[in-house]
Amino acid sequence: VRTTAGSIENIALLEDLDDPVDIAFVQGGTGDRAVGDNLTSLASLYYEPLWVFLKEGLVYERPGDILGKRISVGPEGSGTRALTMLLLRDAGFSPDDIAVSDFNGEDALNALRNGTLDMMALVASPSSRLVERLLRLDGVHLLNFIRQDAYTRRHRYLTKLTLPEGAVDLSDNLPPENIGLLAATANLVSREDIHPALVDILLLAAEEVHSAGGLFEQPGAFPSPQFLVFPLNDEARRYFTSGPPFLRRTLPFWAATLIDRLALMLLPLIAIVIPLMRIMPPLYKWRVRRRVYRWYKELRK
Repeated sequence: VRTTAGSIENIALLEDLDDPVDIAFVQGGTGDRAVGDNLTSLASLYYEPLWVFLKEGLVYERPGDILGKRISVGPEGSGTRALTMLLLRDAGFSPDDIAVSDFNGEDALNALRNGTLDMMALVASPSSRLVERLLRLDGVHLLNFIRQDAYTRRHRYLTKLTLPEGAVDLSDNLPPENIGLLAATANLVSREDIHPALVDILLLAAEEVHSAGGLFEQPGAFPSPQFLVFPLNDEARRYFTSGPPFLRRTLPFWAATLIDRLALMLLPLIAIVIPLMRIMPPLYKWRVRRRVYRWYKELRK
């Protein structure tokens, strides 16, 4: 397991054939930053909402509301930065219109608290401790996206979500009102030459972990063949269409793999045996007749 700066770095590692990384988590919307010809998506796993926190008194309803403001968009190479910069470009911002910072989550929180930042963006799970701390931070409020439909039409990998009032903490009523959010999805991405047996075992594990659902995900909604960064892997497509193979469902991974290998070894043998089985009865009949005919010759004498 390797720790990285985020999705952009993960894609670069997968594309580097000299690097040993074979599988990585990649955030939706970051695949257009790389060629990705040799990469495939195995599944999307869960929603990753974009949280935008603003200092008290700052409102963002139209682009002019944040002209010249100081915004943390996440470190270079992170999925947060890729998605935030994309949405800012969609809104018509150029690099000269805003002051962009590359703080990580903790540093951005401190900068927002002491007033050196006006806004910060963060792609994270709703169960993230950092998200809860920001929701409880005095003088800071969560942005309610008012043009969700426009963004989701432009970028099909985005989904509009609603964070219900009190969903984070009922006793403290966090958030104090329904909040509209935009979310990408976390993708499980591999090189295209990944062994099919590994695809099955990875998807079985993903189903065990993520099928229960969460604050935004309905039970059984993930893992999913939708909202993908790269084309769906062929073995993953078969998995979602037909389910896992019988052997994978009923046997340990090592046993199922062993039987698969034995089956591959037996196939050439079967290809030889079946024609032989068709030849053997006529051959046996011919040998019997040959013996009988030999005695006929003796009888004629």
